[in-house]
Amino acid sequence: MASRSPQRRAILEQLGVRFTVVEPAVDELEQGDPGGVAVQNAVRKAEAVAERIGNLVVLGVDTVVSLDGTIYGKPSDRVHARATLQALSGRRHTVTGGICLLEGGRARTATSTTAVEFRALSDVLLEWYVALEEWRERAGGYAIQGRGAALVSRIEGDYLNVVGLPVAALIGLAPRLLTPGPPP
Repeated sequence: MASRSPQRRAILEQLGVRFTVVEPAVDELEQGDPGGVAVQNAVRKAEAVAERIGNLVVLGVDTVVSLDGTIYGKPSDRVHARATLQALSGRRHTVTGGICLLEGGRARTATSTTAVEFRALSDVLLEWYVALEEWRERAGGYAIQGRGAALVSRIEGDYLNVVGLPVAALIGLAPRLLTPGPPP
């Protein structure tokens, strides 16, 4: 897996998928169509790792949070985190997961989209969450599987996509991941 995300690791472990982590070193796109950006970033990650490890199956994944055409990436500091969360406050945004499965030089891709609605965030709630620093290294500045759940009023779609790995889309690309034996 071409990712340093502990959430993605945990999801694959929960499913019983055998994998090895190789962290990719790539510059991620931050502007454009959210679906296109998520897939292109996933492809970049998979290709960067494939260049290093050779002819093995490589999974690249990227998560993009967007609202009204604006992509909200990983906040760089507390001020940026607060501004991101304030922009999402009381609104419905989209989380798009992009997947690239690279095998034998052939890339197969998929996307998954989940709608997430934030409750209206008071200054007290914003300050509480920003102080936790759970927003670090999180697209959109929150972790729904953690204390960030307090910010969310509802979701429509794949919960695990919001966590960081759209399992339904992944299994759609490679159902054999769930079979025993060596990694596909």
